[in-house]
Amino acid sequence: MTVMEWEALRLSLWISCCAVAGSLIPGILVAWILARFEFWGKSLLDGLVHLPLVLPPVVIGYLLLLLFGQRGMMGAWLLKTFGISIAFNWKGAALAAAVMAFPLLVRAVRLSIEGVSQEIEDAARTLGAGPARVFFTVTLPLMTPGIITGLILSFARSIGEFGATITFVSNIQGQTQTLPLALYTLTQSPGGESGAIRLCVISVVVAMSALIVSELMSKRFTAYIRG
Repeated sequence: MTVMEWEALRLSLWISCCAVAGSLIPGILVAWILARFEFWGKSLLDGLVHLPLVLPPVVIGYLLLLLFGQRGMMGAWLLKTFGISIAFNWKGAALAAAVMAFPLLVRAVRLSIEGVSQEIEDAARTLGAGPARVFFTVTLPLMTPGIITGLILSFARSIGEFGATITFVSNIQGQTQTLPLALYTLTQSPGGESGAIRLCVISVVVAMSALIVSELMSKRFTAYIRG
């Protein structure tokens, strides 16, 4: 593998881990709200959460650029207040990956929460457990397989993110050039076929490994809970 290919692999893994870590708490919170509460505007919130699944990724990238670019509303404020620039660096790539993968995390966690019987939670409350204790000792363990599945799926989605990333942070080697962007670059370069094939194989292996690990971890944790 060349230096560019190693950099792309390293950067993809780092960005995907950051995207998943940053999405975890908001994803659980949103999934909990959608699964447990009825309120005006719930359908709108559900639609907004899943919008990245149906919109072209380039549209999401452009919206991120408008919001978090150096002249964008949020981007200008972050730069002026904290000296943080998000566009055209790895932080922006992590944000783009997180936005695109967020619906998968929320959906997996929400389905897991909906599978937890509220009668069990009610029984814990009748025994004197408060809301926080019920959540952390009853609900959270039972929904953990869904959290694991959501994390792995969002990680795999982050690894494969292309359209929003290249629109928002461009294709800068060593800074924003992830595996898909490096693969695209090699397909456009004379003599880059061998490198493109290597990156293609690596992408498939990483994605399949993530899915297999997700399945195994979910099964083992489910068996542990039932045992």
